Amino acid sequence: MFTTLWQWITDPNLQWILMGSLLLGLGSGVIGSFTYLRKQSLLGDALAHAALPGICIAFMLSGVKSVGLFMLGAILAGMAATFGISAITRYTRIKQDAALGIVLSVFFGIGIVMLTKIQHSGNGNQSGLDKYMFGQAASMMLTDVYLMGTVSVLLIVVCALLFKEFKLVSFDPNFARGMGLKVAFLEQLLLLMTVVAVVVGIQAVGVVLVAALLITPAVAARYWTDALGIMVMLAGVFGALSGVTGTLISSTLSNLPTGPVTVLAATALFVVSAVFAPNRGLLAKWVRRWRGRSEVQHPAELAMIRQTGNMVERGTE
Repeated sequence: MFTTLWQWITDPNLQWILMGSLLLGLGSGVIGSFTYLRKQSLLGDALAHAALPGICIAFMLSGVKSVGLFMLGAILAGMAATFGISAITRYTRIKQDAALGIVLSVFFGIGIVMLTKIQHSGNGNQSGLDKYMFGQAASMMLTDVYLMGTVSVLLIVVCALLFKEFKLVSFDPNFARGMGLKVAFLEQLLLLMTVVAVVVGIQAVGVVLVAALLITPAVAARYWTDALGIMVMLAGVFGALSGVTGTLISSTLSNLPTGPVTVLAATALFVVSAVFAPNRGLLAKWVRRWRGRSEVQHPAELAMIRQTGNMVERGTE
């Protein structure tokens, strides 16, 4: 077993895919931390589903499967989706959560129609295009890995350079505006980075589940700390572990999609965090509750003992 595992790890092709998934999970976890803190978790899901028609349009116009063209089409579709959400919330009485649901459903429905039309078009290059639904990391080429790694590193560098600004915008945008920061620009930059993170992760995780890789590591990291810097680093580590685990399992077992396995790995980390985290975990809360009950019961027991002793003394007198 260990020999087979070592052969898998030392395989050059698998090494490239593992590195791409590691960087992808790292970048997604970092960006997802700010998305989660700004209470825009559903936005990542809407952008992921909105990216599908952009991918289909890019393929229909070019006729080839190019990650760069797919990324461009998905980014444009994601921007159109964000404009649609903003327009619905601004010019109607519909709230943001309902607008997200509407845009998500409409764009995803359009994408499914386009994908079905492409599959029945007879174009031989469309083979494997449906893998973008649930992800297939094993189908990535070296150029794809380079592109994913470059984008992920760029996202991490931007977050590191603008960490204080993003922190202020996430927690108190009014205070940040009072300090002279360009809050609108920073919010749009975070939104663009979220779109890019979603688009980059589509090939490995798929449009259906890429939002889980964006949010679940951040939620798991929140259980372990109250410091934003540590939370962002932990979210990146959890995302990287999820990507590597999902890629290893899906690459070694046949007919197993990468996306669901990666999401299950991230969910397992979330469950461990929710149960065993030192301050916020369920086990820690149970221990504190048990200690609280013990502290309440002990004074009552002492009072009863003292009262019994006093009664005995009075009886002897």
